[in-house]
Amino acid sequence: MKKVSDIMTRNVDYVTPQDNVYEVAVKMKQDNVGVIPVCENDQIIGVITDRDIVVRGVAEKRPGSTKVSDVMSDNLFTGSADMTVEEAAELMADKQVRILPIVENNKLVGIISLGDLSLAKESDSAAGHTLSQVSEQRDQIQ
Repeated sequence: MKKVSDIMTRNVDYVTPQDNVYEVAVKMKQDNVGVIPVCENDQIIGVITDRDIVVRGVAEKRPGSTKVSDVMSDNLFTGSADMTVEEAAELMADKQVRILPIVENNKLVGIISLGDLSLAKESDSAAGHTLSQVSEQRDQIQ
């Protein structure tokens, strides 16, 4: 059974709460991602998503110089590198998240996404289940 450490992306780019949303948007474009972890003193404290920037930033007419801490999501769910891929998929489905930061002692060591789950051969059905759970719950909320 594959472990999260086998499929996670390592060396994840991150920002600090004092960085501004313009800098985050530039990193997202450079890294071709829609979420960036927010770390302070080597500890993960949240994430900022492209949706956070749009909904809590642009839609509220905040400038690009707005601090990350003003728009980030701090309701954080994390996993560990020694979890199985299936355990991570279940957690993501249960918590309705499309990405899962991976931590050791609350320090960011990697990240996995639904895309990573779908690429892990053993977890094809887990990724499909996770995606359907996340999508189903989001449809009910909207």
